[in-house]
Amino acid sequence: MVDGLGNPLRFILSSGNRNDICLAKTLLEPFDLRGKLILADKGYDSDKFVRWIEKRGGMVVIPSRVIAKHPRTIDRLIYNERHLVENLFLKLKNHRRFATRYEKRAASFLAVTLLAAALLWLS
Repeated sequence: MVDGLGNPLRFILSSGNRNDICLAKTLLEPFDLRGKLILADKGYDSDKFVRWIEKRGGMVVIPSRVIAKHPRTIDRLIYNERHLVENLFLKLKNHRRFATRYEKRAASFLAVTLLAAALLWLS
């Protein structure tokens, strides 16, 4: 999760074969969503997830999947700001230990991730 400037706010590690939306609520839980725009890709297009965000006062900017029965319209100019998430991963991958993942244990890899994120905040 990143803020509006692309600064890292929170990380949750999951197994590679797990869908990201499974942990989306856990990721957003500690944050006050009232009046905030929540941008995500089509993988997070779930009526249940969208209702959960809206119930907490957030505004959803998630494009509908092609198979959606009732596609929602989104503001493309706002959605284009989602590149900040992709840019964060690009910056994190500048740190070799993050990019190649030498660590075997999840806790060690999370520590490397948090250290790289802290270095980004300091730069």
